[in-house]
Amino acid sequence: MTTTTCSDPGAPAEPEAISLYEAIGGRAALVATVDVFYGRVLADAELGPLFPRGLSDRHRAYVITFLGEALGGPSRYRGPGMSAAHGRLGISDRHFDRAAAHLGATLHELGVPRDLTDRVIGIVAGLRPAVVTA
Repeated sequence: MTTTTCSDPGAPAEPEAISLYEAIGGRAALVATVDVFYGRVLADAELGPLFPRGLSDRHRAYVITFLGEALGGPSRYRGPGMSAAHGRLGISDRHFDRAAAHLGATLHELGVPRDLTDRVIGIVAGLRPAVVTA
């Protein structure tokens, strides 16, 4: 016979783990991050030319949703795959590293703690094989 015991209902509840999405401030923080990040990228002499027509509202929305999902947010990305979207752009490791540096600087500028910034950068780093094509 197996018995199951319940924890003491009077004991303090353990804190629920929050997602990285929530920890950095949710959707509002992602919107601010994407806006500042792309301001930096478009102004960068090496990265700006990858966006000859600037940043479209559609691309901006894709990035916000994609990052939100990757960080544990509630929305699901339904846009093109990363390889398909970046395959013909000739993005190099150097481009990727510059963009990652801009993302880190953006998160720092917006007051995201270093440990959370490192986690975000780690998640984004996993995209390298799909994004780097040159």
